[in-house]
Amino acid sequence: MASNQRARQAAQAGAQVGARVRSSGQGARMRDVAQAAGVSLMTVSRALREPHKLSEETRKAVMDAVHQIGYVPNSIAANLASNRSNVVGQIVPSIQNSLYADTLKGTADVLRKAGLHLLLADSGSSPQEEEALIGAFLAQRVAGLILHNTDHTPKALQMIERSGVPVIETGDLPRQPLDMVVSYSNAEAAKAMTLHLGARGYKRIGFVSLDTRLNRRARERLRGYQAGLKALGLRPDPALVMEVAPGLTSGAHAMVDMITRAPDVDAIFFAGDVLAVGALFEAQRRGWKVPGRIALAGFDDLDIHQHTVPKLTCLRLPRLEIGRRSAEALLARLRGGSEAPRVDLGFEVIQREST
Repeated sequence: MASNQRARQAAQAGAQVGARVRSSGQGARMRDVAQAAGVSLMTVSRALREPHKLSEETRKAVMDAVHQIGYVPNSIAANLASNRSNVVGQIVPSIQNSLYADTLKGTADVLRKAGLHLLLADSGSSPQEEEALIGAFLAQRVAGLILHNTDHTPKALQMIERSGVPVIETGDLPRQPLDMVVSYSNAEAAKAMTLHLGARGYKRIGFVSLDTRLNRRARERLRGYQAGLKALGLRPDPALVMEVAPGLTSGAHAMVDMITRAPDVDAIFFAGDVLAVGALFEAQRRGWKVPGRIALAGFDDLDIHQHTVPKLTCLRLPRLEIGRRSAEALLARLRGGSEAPRVDLGFEVIQREST
C-alpha cells in the first residue's frame, strides 16, 4: 500500500516538475528527477550509471521520473570526470562527396556494436578547419579520432599529441603517420592504372587531378602516374597533365582542353571519378567515340560507372573495409592494445568498356 502511495506521489511530483521545467524554458535537472522519484541525488546517479546496484523497484521509479520530465544526463560533466566519452570523432574533407559514405558506414557499424557513437565533421578540405574541428572534438573528450587527411597543421599535431587519444588516418599510407593507418597507396593505385592503360596499347596517356598543392592524395596520384610512365618507357609531357577544380564541368573542360593542345592524346586517366564522368558526358555530347577517339579511366568505382554507356574503367578501393578496420583498430587500442598498425588494404583495377 505504501509502495503504491509513493508511486502516485512520484507521478504527481513528476508532472509538477515537468510543468515547471516546460514553463520556465530551463532543462530538467538531476534534483528534479530525485524529487519526482522520491529518492536521493545519489540514487538517481546510481540508477543512471550503475543500475545493477539498485532494486528493480527503485530503478524503475527513477527511470519513470527521467522519462516523465525529459531529463537528459549531462554527458559533458561525465566526460570531464572520466576523461573519456563514448564518442569517436571522424573528419572527412566533404560530406557532399559520396566517396566517404562507405567508409563512414563501416566505421559506424563497428562502433555501434561496441556501444560507441560516431560524430561526423566536414573540414571543407581546409587544414585550418580540420585543426578547429580536432580542437572541438578533443574538448568533448572523444575516445578517439579518425582523420581522412594525412597532412595536419602544427597546432593540430600538438593538440593530438597532448591529448593522448588514439588516432587513425585513412586517406593514404604516409611514411610517418600520427599513430595508426588504415588505407591504400594512392601512388601505387595511380601507377597501376597507368600501367594498365599502357598494357592496353595507349601511348599518349593524359592525367587530370585536383590541385596537387592543396591535396596530398592528388600529389601522390600524380607521382604514381609519373612512375607508371617511367616504367612504360613513355616520355612525360606537360601538355598531358592538368589540375582542375572538382565537378563534372571541370572534367568536361579538361578533356576538351587536353585534346585541343595535344591532339594525339589517346587516353586520359582522371584521378577523380566525377571528373571522368563529366568527360564522358562531354564526349557523348560532341559525338566523340569512347574509346575510339579517346579512352577514359577514373579512380573510384562509383555506382554510376556501371550504368554509363560505355561503362567506365576505374580503380576499386576498399572504402567500406577501411571504415570497418579503422574502427576495429581503434577499439583494440581502447581495450588496452599498444600496437600501431599500418594496414594496406590495396586496390583493384577494373577494366570496362571505356578503355
